[in-house]
Amino acid sequence: MELAVRTLDGKSAGKAELDEAIFGIEEVRADILHRVVRWQLARRQAGTHKTQSRSEVSRTTQKMYRQKGTGGARHGARNAPIFVGGSVAHGPRVRSHAHKLPKRIRRLALAHALSSKVQDEALVVIDEAKLDSAKTKELSAKLSGLGIGNALILSGAGVDEAFARAARNIPDVDVLPVAGLNVYDILRRDQLVVTRDALEAIRARFSGAASEEGN
Repeated sequence: MELAVRTLDGKSAGKAELDEAIFGIEEVRADILHRVVRWQLARRQAGTHKTQSRSEVSRTTQKMYRQKGTGGARHGARNAPIFVGGSVAHGPRVRSHAHKLPKRIRRLALAHALSSKVQDEALVVIDEAKLDSAKTKELSAKLSGLGIGNALILSGAGVDEAFARAARNIPDVDVLPVAGLNVYDILRRDQLVVTRDALEAIRARFSGAASEEGN
């Protein structure tokens, strides 16, 4: 599978070969994508929410009224959950929301996410993501000329500083190094823009994973 490569100025820069095993999956599995997105968001969740239990609420422990003869329930303290100012029953506790997910599922979901962009004709290949000066207006004009609006731009091993500074003020445009490629960020943007270096790194990433499985 081949895709045309363009420069930021909109000029032709040849063609790039896309690996069918990574970008050519015909039946994109939404269930696999859903599992990985849930796994990513769960890992991001802080899990610091907490309410006070009965032992943590500081209120008087003096018995409220006599045990018998009132016709009401027998209560021994004001810190019970049923009273205003008391504790919370079965409230949230500090914990990790992360859960395990096999590497092969995560890798498969990444290939499905990349293939979905090809199917939607939302994959754009550019020669390189570099600017001489960090000017947002200039970069915005270049992206508009390429028909790029709501997009994730995937650079090579590192992100050009001028390019990153110019892009951070453009709404709905994210810039990541290829090492940060993930399913959630691919799916949350309408388009995926990759450089030649990023394509080679993606191919190497999947090739290395296949070698590990073979061993």
